[in-house]
Amino acid sequence: MAFIPYSRQQIEQADIDAVVDVLKSDFLTQGPAIERFETAFAERHQVAHAVSLSNATAALHIACLALGVGPGSRVWTSPNSFVASANCALYCGAEVDFVDIDPGSRNMSVERLAEKLEQAEQGGALPDVVIPVDFSGMPCDLAEIRALADRYGFNILQDASHATGAQYQGKPVGGQYADATVFSFHAVKIVTSAEGGMVTTQDADLAKRIALLRSHGVTRDADLLEREPEGGWYYEQVDLGYNYRITDIQAALGASQIERIDTMQAERATRADRYDRILADLPLKLPKRFVDRTSAWHLYVVELTDEAKCDRARLFAAMREAGIGVNVHYIPIHTQPCYQRLGFKRGDFPAAEAYYERAITIPLFPAMTDAEQDRVADILSRELC
Repeated sequence: MAFIPYSRQQIEQADIDAVVDVLKSDFLTQGPAIERFETAFAERHQVAHAVSLSNATAALHIACLALGVGPGSRVWTSPNSFVASANCALYCGAEVDFVDIDPGSRNMSVERLAEKLEQAEQGGALPDVVIPVDFSGMPCDLAEIRALADRYGFNILQDASHATGAQYQGKPVGGQYADATVFSFHAVKIVTSAEGGMVTTQDADLAKRIALLRSHGVTRDADLLEREPEGGWYYEQVDLGYNYRITDIQAALGASQIERIDTMQAERATRADRYDRILADLPLKLPKRFVDRTSAWHLYVVELTDEAKCDRARLFAAMREAGIGVNVHYIPIHTQPCYQRLGFKRGDFPAAEAYYERAITIPLFPAMTDAEQDRVADILSRELC
């Protein structure tokens, strides 16, 4: 039987045509397709500014810098994420810490955050930036985190790498509550540009700084120049930036995909709903639903319960052997050797660790068929019951 991956990009003829048009144009990079992509993304997410970058890790790094993160800064994030959510702060020379997760949402716990903030205030060690992560595409508790940000004076950098198109309180994520929001367009994400990232914000000055830093800190903008231009060729490096630009080829693919994001989103939601039905009687904890938000369903993650007849390692091996591309998202960041050398240890964030011990990601993507889902369910039933 054919292998079923945990995710698969959906490329249609319109995507191919959009990329070919760029290949035949005068601009392969730094051309008009980038602005079209940014405009389409901003409109879809109901936000004033969208700045594209080479990938979401670059977007997190640049956003941290634009928010003033540097040596002496403190940044908190979730341990249940890919390492980039924490690495971005280390790139800036900042101190990193974590806030444990809520076992239901698997996102940063507002209760744990509030407790940690109270303790940090007493110790004079409040964070400068908090990076909540929309794990699996489920938006985090943004309203409550915003209230805490206003009380304690930190910025919110929302990591919505999994959540392109997700809804929170009736609106797309990326336009409300957070100071800036990062999205990913990796090949397995909701919308793909093969590789790519985006930062959205309502703050024009912040967007301008992110755009400057993504291109070496070099500008021709007359408002930013420190000297009188010497001619039409003139530019200045006014800050130390990076080469974090996206290409027109990538932007064209991303813009094409945005045009059908609602359809792809609906297909993912349909698959998730069907999993809820066909897995309901298995010894698994299924993803939690919330009335005030809608997941983008980047991932469908289940957790083994005490009634399961095998452990996660055995189930993982059996599923892979049967041609089912299961995965595990994520090994808690604080347990990685790099972070243990910073002083973190197992036991620091017990909810994230308990989740990890039982979690397994099963395949979900828009083009998945009923037969493929049934095959996943059959193997799970055989191994668990």
